[in-house]
Amino acid sequence: MMGVLVFCVVVLAFISQGYSSQENGLLDAGGCVSRIKQQHILTNSQNFSMDLRMPGVVPTKSDNYLCMAFPVPTSRDAYIVDFIPHASMDKVHHMLLFGCQTPVSTSNYWDCGSVQGTCVDEASIMYAWARNAPPTKLPKDVGFKVGGNSGMSYFVLQIHYGDITAFRDHHRDCSGLTLQMTSKPQPFIAGIYLLMSVDTVILPGKRVTNADIACDYTSYPIYPFAFRTHTHRLGKVVSGYRIRDGKWSLIGRQSPQLPQAFYPANKEVSVEYGDIVAARCVFTGEGRTSKTYIGGTSADEMCNFYIMYYMDSKHAIPYMNCMETGFKELFQHIPAEANVPITVSPDQMNSMMHMEHSGKRFLLNVKFIFTLTSMHYHLEQVSAWPQSSLQLGQVSGLALDSDSNLVIFHRGDHRWGADSFNRQARYQQRSLGPIQQSTILVVDPAQGTILKASGRNMFYLPHGITTDKENNYWVTDVALHQVLKVSSDGTDRTLLVLGEAFIPGSDNDHFCQPTDVAVDTETGNIFVSDGYCNARILKFSADGKYLSQWGAGSSDRRRSLPFHIPHSLVFLPNRREVCVADRENGRIQCFVAKTGEFVKEIKKEEFGGEMFAITYSPAGGGLIFAVNGDSLHHSAPPRGFVISYSTKAILDTFSPSTKVNTHRYSRSLLPEHNMSKTAAVPQKQTVDQHPHSKEGVEMEEVKKKIAAKPNREAGVLPAIITTLLLIPLLLVVSVGLFICWRRNSMYYMTITPWLVYNRGLHGKAVGSLNLGNFFASHKGYSRQGFDQLSTEGSDQERNDEDSSDSENEEYSALPPPQSSS
Repeated sequence: MMGVLVFCVVVLAFISQGYSSQENGLLDAGGCVSRIKQQHILTNSQNFSMDLRMPGVVPTKSDNYLCMAFPVPTSRDAYIVDFIPHASMDKVHHMLLFGCQTPVSTSNYWDCGSVQGTCVDEASIMYAWARNAPPTKLPKDVGFKVGGNSGMSYFVLQIHYGDITAFRDHHRDCSGLTLQMTSKPQPFIAGIYLLMSVDTVILPGKRVTNADIACDYTSYPIYPFAFRTHTHRLGKVVSGYRIRDGKWSLIGRQSPQLPQAFYPANKEVSVEYGDIVAARCVFTGEGRTSKTYIGGTSADEMCNFYIMYYMDSKHAIPYMNCMETGFKELFQHIPAEANVPITVSPDQMNSMMHMEHSGKRFLLNVKFIFTLTSMHYHLEQVSAWPQSSLQLGQVSGLALDSDSNLVIFHRGDHRWGADSFNRQARYQQRSLGPIQQSTILVVDPAQGTILKASGRNMFYLPHGITTDKENNYWVTDVALHQVLKVSSDGTDRTLLVLGEAFIPGSDNDHFCQPTDVAVDTETGNIFVSDGYCNARILKFSADGKYLSQWGAGSSDRRRSLPFHIPHSLVFLPNRREVCVADRENGRIQCFVAKTGEFVKEIKKEEFGGEMFAITYSPAGGGLIFAVNGDSLHHSAPPRGFVISYSTKAILDTFSPSTKVNTHRYSRSLLPEHNMSKTAAVPQKQTVDQHPHSKEGVEMEEVKKKIAAKPNREAGVLPAIITTLLLIPLLLVVSVGLFICWRRNSMYYMTITPWLVYNRGLHGKAVGSLNLGNFFASHKGYSRQGFDQLSTEGSDQERNDEDSSDSENEEYSALPPPQSSS
């Protein structure tokens, strides 16, 4: 059930790069100098990168502001399209990048916390970083313009070294940025709008102090695509808004105690002439014994709300600011959410402190902004993926191998339809034989090209797939009622089989339509979710020995609710737990892997009553990525969720845009390769496949009635006319057949049904759902071969003959409306 997870995947296609301690600003002076000498490296005729690093400095005092100037490496127009930070919050309080014509110095670094400042002329802020924030990449067709006639011939890197305890060993610091740049003209120019309080005073012991800023906007339209908040230790929440005709529209809201990155802004909000731009910072004075003022030291406070926007290149303004205190009358109408602090758990704080030591550098691959909330790990759709057509049937499972390649498990020309199983869950189409196509494809996640293909003549109805540390495939087949371990070397060797082929059961040696597998990364133990007609999780040793099993958990045993299709599994290596997507109960449950002891349940109204697939990353204190499904009982749309394991809070959501045939997502972190779990989300699947499920049978009848109703209404008149025209012909044919029967001893009467049966057997399948149309339409489509991704037919989708496939759509920055100027 996974087709939409080329939707959650690719909650799966993540980009990650290993890095050494050198990338973290721990180089010696010689290393820093060598990097400075290699400032810009051409990667092709248009694209290049530039390293901006401190040249091995040793801060001598706390709250030291040091600056370093770097000339823009071209006299022509150039555009910054990506910022990659190299810094750690245990050494660097925050980092700013300015652009200007004339810096204070061009020879060496200098103390810019004094009267000297950064630039002789006006400086424009282009980037800001603090608290181990991940990188930022601009949307397609958007860039910060530098060089040429932009008025920016120099970059000035400013680093605020707060507490210099980390420099007791007198090591030299090389913190800084890498800029990804291009000389290709960008249709839209990025800029920064900074709202900043300059006169707020926080009284000691006072629980809440608000800093309000607001300005009239009097320029050409801007389109916010990212925001950043910044305070020091007393800040609880910072929110930014556009006010138009008295209505407050949220641009972004975040805790400044989380990584101070640029997070995706509300894509529905643009700012035009006559609007008001406003922000509020909420502080607490608890724990302080004296007044706290706005200032530059770590003992002071700041209230900054940054808006990263784009605008038409003809009217580009690189930097704007607002420092006016908002009127009380205006802020009486600010939404209540702006006054609610965002709690930061100890796990999240600990994660920030150690993020840079985790062995990964997080690269945020932002293609375009979809769903935008206060979240620092956001998923974005990668348009035009795959670059060439993948010949796929119903996609039932996805995974990542140890090389971060995408592994696709699909059904070729087989379908899970209404007649695939009888009421005892026995597969009814064995005469078709196994799937002849390669059911396991290893795909390049960047291009979508096939690297390897295997799994011919092995499976009947594939479902779940995962990989272990040796890159073996662990798969489930709901027709076989088996779990198989298959080699990935192309030989299609079956290394281990659990369950008896085609025989469903509920004992320790049988499964009933098992759905997924998770692998313990240390012990090699495997966990199986079983399944459509059982309600349990089974645990086996690495060599297939049965160890234990358990059902659904509950903190209140009196109200325990059994699993209703445990559909997707994931192993949490840093917590030694197993979590399951309990599909029809619309929840996630987690258990201790060793004992099966219940740990927690996550169930949200936003899930809409169904939960199809989950995966996990240990970053950020633990993040669960989940995908729900369409439901007859709830109106919640199918989409993905980013959920904090610790707090159970939904941190972000994501969903594919319409009119896209396939979906691949990139995110800012890559989980362990064997934790990539996905499953298809059917369009209207709520039917339990349990052969004895009363609810499932009743729901199937409801669906049949719903599907049949429009056909009956639309086809009544043509059917009557056709019937009247055929009656005379049928009478003649009937008489002829009767005469033939009398003369030929019923020969044709025996052969004709056989031909009809076989024609039906090998004709079109019951139905499938084009993944590209999944969110664009509630119609199916007439399938020619199996060249487009589809969800699995186990969910009995409709197959309307007159529907058509959507065209691929390339996503880029939205063009601004025509201005009246």
